[in-house]
Amino acid sequence: QEKLETVLGIQLILIILCLLTGYSWAFSQVRATAPQNICARPCSSQALSWARAPAACLNFNCMLILLPVCRNLLTLLRGSIQCCSRTAARQLDRNLTFHKLVAYMIAFHTAVHIVAHLFNFEYFMDAQLNRNSSLLPFILSEIGTGDNASFLNPIRSNETNPTIVMFTTIAGLTGVAITLALILIITSSMEVIRRSYFEVFWYTHHLFVIFFIGLVFHGFGIVRGQTAASLKTNIPDVCADQFEDWGTNGSNCAVPEFAGNPPMTWKWVVGPMILYVCERLVRIYRSHQKVVITKVVMHPSKTLELQMKRKGFHMEVGQYVFIQCPSVSRLEWHPFTLTSAPEEDYFSAHIRIVGDWTQALYEACVGDKTEPQEAWKLPRLAIDGPFGTASEDVFRYEVVMLVGAGIGVTPFASILKSVWYKRIQNNQDVFTKKIYFYWLCPETEAFEWFADLLQSLEGQMTEKGMTDFLSYNIYLTRWKETEAAHFRVHHEAENDPITGLKQKTLYGKPNWDNEFTNIESKHPGTKAGVFLCGPPALGKSLEKQCLSHSEADVKFIFNKENF
Repeated sequence: QEKLETVLGIQLILIILCLLTGYSWAFSQVRATAPQNICARPCSSQALSWARAPAACLNFNCMLILLPVCRNLLTLLRGSIQCCSRTAARQLDRNLTFHKLVAYMIAFHTAVHIVAHLFNFEYFMDAQLNRNSSLLPFILSEIGTGDNASFLNPIRSNETNPTIVMFTTIAGLTGVAITLALILIITSSMEVIRRSYFEVFWYTHHLFVIFFIGLVFHGFGIVRGQTAASLKTNIPDVCADQFEDWGTNGSNCAVPEFAGNPPMTWKWVVGPMILYVCERLVRIYRSHQKVVITKVVMHPSKTLELQMKRKGFHMEVGQYVFIQCPSVSRLEWHPFTLTSAPEEDYFSAHIRIVGDWTQALYEACVGDKTEPQEAWKLPRLAIDGPFGTASEDVFRYEVVMLVGAGIGVTPFASILKSVWYKRIQNNQDVFTKKIYFYWLCPETEAFEWFADLLQSLEGQMTEKGMTDFLSYNIYLTRWKETEAAHFRVHHEAENDPITGLKQKTLYGKPNWDNEFTNIESKHPGTKAGVFLCGPPALGKSLEKQCLSHSEADVKFIFNKENF
């Protein structure tokens, strides 16, 4: 517990330090290296620096936000650095966590940027309203009043207000569009909305196109600075105190001229935008490749199994694909783990029927039909992928713990099938010597589609004398021990009455501390890979156990599936 708290504390301190350092650097850069902005400060006080500093941080974060969702790029990088550093490769599995953190930073800096500009406009308005003043802000506001060719204050008269400026300038209109798009994207990304109304999350997330277009054009015009030519005839540090004599005979200071600062954001985001466009072009290309559905199986637990083939498709264990069904929706792509093994001549996915899209796919593929369907009547599918995940590393560990919750067992179906092909059918030697498999399910129905695979593995390993290679524990988490005891009394048999396996089903939730201690005692001096596909709460619990049980002789490496 102390070790976990220490790690979390260090991570929090590093995040705060990075935020403060980046902000301080941007603020100092705006203050120290921009002489063209010195004349603007009397009109806007410190608000200009407070607006430009988060803008600089926004440029950096907007450059990063698209990179974690370039999945083909991440898969390529993962394969390239795998041979050099497994630790570095594991960091790529946190791509969605990084994506969320960057999004939080964008939201924070956007809020600061907006508040600072609200103060900016108040200062600009005050400078324009104080018409009988001989102060520098009013003098600066009066520049360019006649021909409007060169001005500093965007509030051009005392009859104008900030709202009018906001909706009549490029910077104002794009700022409103960016802010609205960002609010919709962030609010629809909340866990409760994403889980319950995925379509809302999916469609509003594509407002990022409006966000980036507005971002590129946002820098035009509002914040103005002294031109390069004017800096030679009106040096801000020298002439600031002589503003009453600007342009008069005998004065060395001419009336300053101003122009809109050129937009800089495009230089930061053009690279990631090109990468993302290439990513989408790859998806479009793959979506036009022919996918043949060879078999459709509807399992009793509302789980649809699709077996498919596509020319040139190659996969590894634990990888996932995005599936689109044009007859259901031409825009929606949903991720599904591959449950087939690389050694098989097809690839498959098990899809739990839980939402509108999956229900529509089920009706298109199976529906209420009881008779076999001809292949040409099945819907056309488009496949993007496969993409790499943490489970690809499973055979790089001597000892492996696989933990699946409900339908989260799907990546481990691929792993266990591959084990069957490698160790049992082909007698290949693999680096992994022991696999501990844990499956947590709320009810018995979830076992039905996966029990056949476990029964086959159990029987084959018994015949080959390899029963020590795979140890599995299946838990019914919503059943109490008293209910289970009553059930066993009425179903006494050699095999478990629920799964049909020799290994009896356990009830309740596993004691992870005991499980880790047991593995630790049996495998001293080894690195054990812990792989999870399940809810975040279970992930935090297992990560805590990995940290607390990683002593000098045994080290547990935590890996979690992220889609």
